[in-house]
Amino acid sequence: MSGQVRFDNRVAIITGAGAGLGRAYALLMASRGAKVVVNDLGGSFKGDGAAAGPRPADVVVDEIKKAGGVAVANYDSVEFGEKIVKTAVDAFGTVDIVINNAGILRDISF
Repeated sequence: MSGQVRFDNRVAIITGAGAGLGRAYALLMASRGAKVVVNDLGGSFKGDGAAAGPRPADVVVDEIKKAGGVAVANYDSVEFGEKIVKTAVDAFGTVDIVINNAGILRDISF
């Protein structure tokens, strides 16, 4: 027994998955067999407008696919969770796992 927890044929939604911990969660879940919805608004790290270049969710989806995994991007705000769930259901038929990681710290203390 390898001792590794697997998520084969499970569907995971990960919010804020375009960078940082969310990206790490998405890559890990995919590496362990999950089909992943990579949710990220695509804003800058300061939370003001879109980041330059490709959307962060698309970059992570491409990484997952290049590693042999299955993923789709979603760009909705977590305020509209039903849209994120719809992306998962439309792409994969269900939702098994949700990791709500989304958030932006604007250089202020809690």
